[in-house]
Amino acid sequence: MRRFNIAVLAAVTLSTALSAVPAHAGDGSGRPGLAHCTDSACHFDVPPGTYDVRVLLGGKAASATSISGETRRSLLPETAAPAGERVTRSFTVNVRTPEGEPTGPDGTPGLDLRIGGTAPALAGVEVSPARHDRQIFLVGDSTVCDQPGDPYSGWGQQLPQYLRRGVSVANYADSGESTVTYLGNPRLWATVRPLIRPGDLVLVQLAHNDKTTDEATYRANLETLVAGVRERGGQPVLVTPIVRRWFNTDGTLNNGTALLVNGLGVDHPAVTRSVAAAQDVPLIDLTAKTKALVESLGVEGSKSLYLYNEKRDNTHTSVRGATAYAQLVRDELVTRHLVPKGKVRVG
Repeated sequence: MRRFNIAVLAAVTLSTALSAVPAHAGDGSGRPGLAHCTDSACHFDVPPGTYDVRVLLGGKAASATSISGETRRSLLPETAAPAGERVTRSFTVNVRTPEGEPTGPDGTPGLDLRIGGTAPALAGVEVSPARHDRQIFLVGDSTVCDQPGDPYSGWGQQLPQYLRRGVSVANYADSGESTVTYLGNPRLWATVRPLIRPGDLVLVQLAHNDKTTDEATYRANLETLVAGVRERGGQPVLVTPIVRRWFNTDGTLNNGTALLVNGLGVDHPAVTRSVAAAQDVPLIDLTAKTKALVESLGVEGSKSLYLYNEKRDNTHTSVRGATAYAQLVRDELVTRHLVPKGKVRVG
């Protein structure tokens, strides 16, 4: 594969306006510059694939820079650099079409990065095809997916910022999907499965939309997903669904709507735990983790995790909630030895 030598080496604080110019693989002059960037964004004309990104942060004044990309994915948390100093960070990003939800719009070709933070300063950026990378595929619904617009955010949209270079997230979660529809739509499981390589992780969180799925079908569908991942040499990981924010009068979450028991009496988290045990599949019990967090915050404190204040929505998460839940997933990936500790960011 041809290596894209895209190096931008000038120390430029992005609070200073820069003129936008078309992205290219270098102007041949040998002069440093931010030719791929404006004051708030960078664009690189690269084909679909997985890319390593190395950024140099900092300027004359103290700075704090975050980076997002593609469809609102958080790629690097806000990173501080003292005045006059430079900080280097690297991450790996998945570029694909569609760039967000698999059944959504194609998005823009190439790799788009957005520069944010309380005092952003980008001094340099280099993009090159990733080598020896490991992907984490996400199979899920609207609580996981790359949500296209504010105020919504899925936890899978926030997870990439906690992974270092060498591990990327390929988020194939899609709004409105159940185990039945995910398996049945050719743009979903039939597209994801051939992409899985030996050693890749595939995290499966599907339950919120299995409202009319009986227990036998739900169990069989999870087993089908597990078998499909293993046939490709990947590592399946079952994830119980995040809770809905529905409280009892005593301040605990109710055992039905909140804890994902559908109208047929199917306890989705319990079935997921059962399949994980029977199939010897790693389990991330996100239901238990999110239940503990929501109940600890209480009726009022937990509102900001969801879109209650904006939409009276107790199912979908805000950026704050999605970020908190992504941190729970990150911690479980390390605890269960699915991702080496050295490959995650704690801050």
